[in-house]
Amino acid sequence: MIVTIERLGHLGHGIASGPIYVPGTLPGEVVEGTPDGDRLLEPKIITPSPDRVKPPCRHARTCGGCQLQHASDAFVAAWKCQVVETALAGQGLRADFLPLATSPAKSRRRATLSARRTRGGVLIGFHARASETIVDIADCQLLHPGILAAFPGLEALVRAGGSRSAELSLQVTLTRGGPDVVVTGGKPLDAELRMDLARIVETHGLSRLTWDSETVALRDRPALTMGAATVVPPAGAFLQATAEGEATLLAAVRQALGPQKRVVDLFSGVGTFTLPLAQVMEVHAVEGDAAMIAALDLAARNTPDLHRISTETRDLFRRPLEPDELRGFTAALIDPPRAGAEAQTDRLARSGVPVIAFVSCNPVTFARDAKTLVTAGYRLDWVQIIDQFRWSTHVELVARLSLPG
Repeated sequence: MIVTIERLGHLGHGIASGPIYVPGTLPGEVVEGTPDGDRLLEPKIITPSPDRVKPPCRHARTCGGCQLQHASDAFVAAWKCQVVETALAGQGLRADFLPLATSPAKSRRRATLSARRTRGGVLIGFHARASETIVDIADCQLLHPGILAAFPGLEALVRAGGSRSAELSLQVTLTRGGPDVVVTGGKPLDAELRMDLARIVETHGLSRLTWDSETVALRDRPALTMGAATVVPPAGAFLQATAEGEATLLAAVRQALGPQKRVVDLFSGVGTFTLPLAQVMEVHAVEGDAAMIAALDLAARNTPDLHRISTETRDLFRRPLEPDELRGFTAALIDPPRAGAEAQTDRLARSGVPVIAFVSCNPVTFARDAKTLVTAGYRLDWVQIIDQFRWSTHVELVARLSLPG
């Protein structure tokens, strides 16, 4: 079968009339392959797109970690803007777009890897596309060199605590004290395994090792810098994927808020935005995870010369801040998970808070929530896309909404 790719789907697959899905293709390309239901197997590019480039990573054909390495940076940027524009249009909205910012290659400081013991040793990497097969990524162009340098230590952990019958998940975060590692799916802990794991942490310079929710070794504090503060996040806590992406998100949030007196930070996490903002304004941080709020609070108390930071542990899905609780703030910052924040946005819309900085990792739920605010009288001033998940279909953004006058 010969087909012409008409567009990209939200997973990065090329889509031809039918629809027929063809991974690794771009709009306008003529492709030949063997039909299998709604997919085209073993596709061969007959007419390539002018936006097609040679993937920068030698693992691109087998690894499923990146979906768009075959597309030029300009194409990916335009496509991600189109994804957001389409989501907004679906709610009857439009916005001006600030220039897109993309994190550089080899900058991913946080990643979840898959691992397994094999007959010949250990295999660590990402899954192949639509497969349970783990692909070696020794020359990955996505991960920070510090994560790749930690592979000998990760391999030692898998040899000590893994099995050939089960797959392990390794969440690795680069910190000032070394790689912070969270392992799930390993062997049950006993005295001998604890000793082996502690030796590996010390030998390979890992900062902390958490094994199926239990911290079994701490060689050094897994500290991160946020503004002027030093934060030690709980194991597995949500953090921005790249330092460059975090810095760009913070700059966009600052631009959206402008000068303020007292801001509420909804879904604050460990203080990614709270702590830097508190250098120039009062911040009330609200987060549902008590361990993350505790880490933020400790960092704030140990950092001099900050404006007042207050914290609150609260499930904003079940108990959003009500309009009367929000009216004392001159601005709001909200950074919900992918599901968005339907209930909290409803309360914000009725609060009269003059300015809202909205951070989102899901254009569809952002558009839904922005519609609620716009219907209540807010203006969608601008949107900026921050692409810290380079070569992926993932889209993050910061938007400014304000009440006229």
